[in-house]
Amino acid sequence: MKDKVAFTMKLKPNRIDEYKRRHDEIWPELVGLLHENGISDYSIFLDEPSLTLFAVQKVSPTTISSNDKLHENEIMQRWWVHMADLMETNEDQSPVTHALRLVFHMD
Repeated sequence: MKDKVAFTMKLKPNRIDEYKRRHDEIWPELVGLLHENGISDYSIFLDEPSLTLFAVQKVSPTTISSNDKLHENEIMQRWWVHMADLMETNEDQSPVTHALRLVFHMD
């Protein structure tokens, strides 16, 4: 069984096209790493006026426990550095994220 996780991130001004281009060329090894860590059906939407990115991903029940391993992975850390000039980041170059709480779902 998979659950959904949603969160927001924030783009820097004038970086929309480059953000999309880099994701259009996402590294196969990063996709593999996400799948290996139970993340699938991953979509990112953009609210252009606010430059807010809204991400939704399906995660396996073990994903939360493996999330620290994912953050420590060299591939993930290289991706963060690759994307850091486009978005708000933490000191370790990971994107600043804000978890969202599910308040409604309809099948």
